[in-house]
Amino acid sequence: MKGTDQFKATIESYLKGMASKDPEFDKKFKSEGKSIDDCVTYILTTVQKSGCNGFTDDEVFGMALHYYDEDKIDIGKPINCNVVVNHTIELTEEEKQEARKKALDEVMAKEIKRLTAKPKKAVSSPEIQQASLF
Repeated sequence: MKGTDQFKATIESYLKGMASKDPEFDKKFKSEGKSIDDCVTYILTTVQKSGCNGFTDDEVFGMALHYYDEDKIDIGKPINCNVVVNHTIELTEEEKQEARKKALDEVMAKEIKRLTAKPKKAVSSPEIQQASLF
């Protein structure tokens, strides 16, 4: 595996944003011979060579930019690893509405089930009458 899909998507999203802002970088980003998979491989091999386990976003994005800035760069061999991305996932308004509707449907179903369930009868103990001696 060349990195988790989320890691790859995060890097690609950042690079596309940079390409939309900078026409010079856009040319490098679209150049033949460069790919997001090779970029991720370059980042992972660079991280492995450093011996460190944690990097800031800016450091990782800097490695991605460096990969595209250099014409001839040794990307290294693909690494089998898992990458942890600590970014929160932003939901679209449609996804938020769908999640709300699903949660509301679940609550409604539970309440309907609770209200239509037959109430349990309380088990009462028979009254014991004690005979009077007087």
